[in-house]
Amino acid sequence: MSENRMIKVGITQGDINGIGPEVIIRTLADPRMGELFVPIIYGASKAFSFYRKQLGDVENFSFQIVPSARDARPKRVNLIDTCSGELHIEPGKATPEGGAQAIAALRRAADDLAAGEIDVVVTAPINKENVQQAGFGFTGHTEFFADRFGGQPLMVMCSDLMKVGLATIHVPIAEVSGLLSRELILERLTQLRNMLRSDFRVVEPRIAVLGLNPHAGDGGVIGHEEQTIIRPAIAEATAQGILAFGPFAADGFFASGSYRH
Repeated sequence: MSENRMIKVGITQGDINGIGPEVIIRTLADPRMGELFVPIIYGASKAFSFYRKQLGDVENFSFQIVPSARDARPKRVNLIDTCSGELHIEPGKATPEGGAQAIAALRRAADDLAAGEIDVVVTAPINKENVQQAGFGFTGHTEFFADRFGGQPLMVMCSDLMKVGLATIHVPIAEVSGLLSRELILERLTQLRNMLRSDFRVVEPRIAVLGLNPHAGDGGVIGHEEQTIIRPAIAEATAQGILAFGPFAADGFFASGSYRH
């Protein structure tokens, strides 16, 4: 990518009856956003016109409809209209149409990402129930992109204060223990380290690994996974040069403020 070219960020509308359109409008109403990237919304123009009128306190938001990402212009909010027919907007309601519109926008953005027309995708929330009625077939965005592009995704909860990588993604609590393995934890630690170095420019991240059981198992009194799976994985990661520590008791780790260290 040329250093003097602004990245093109595809933004999917999410559920037209949810919070997504409002969040997008309020975010892109800030003129500073146009200095950072070229925003391209994938969604229904009628939905964004509707919510723009509803949000009387939002100024400086307007959009131009473009036929493709190639036609997107800097310092403007570009929108690729993914709805060609009538649109029924019912704020706060989960409807089949809301799910269908969300998936139509998502698939169009994924196609453009695969074709190199945009550089990255940001997704507004979908309703994981009504998208199934639209034939989505995935438990969330993460699984959709993993299937579309291959590879193993890493889900991260991110803030200025900390970054938390998840070992398992969108599975019932009852299945978590059975899914944990040394190999999985080592893979996640490697992914998290690489992500922190490449995306956040951390020279060498220090990663705390949390336990699965209360009190991190209390030496096997409240579960064995820490001793048989998690500690060996940390040891192997350390041998590979990853600065991983733990396992720490998850509740105390956050409650005591240990994450700050």
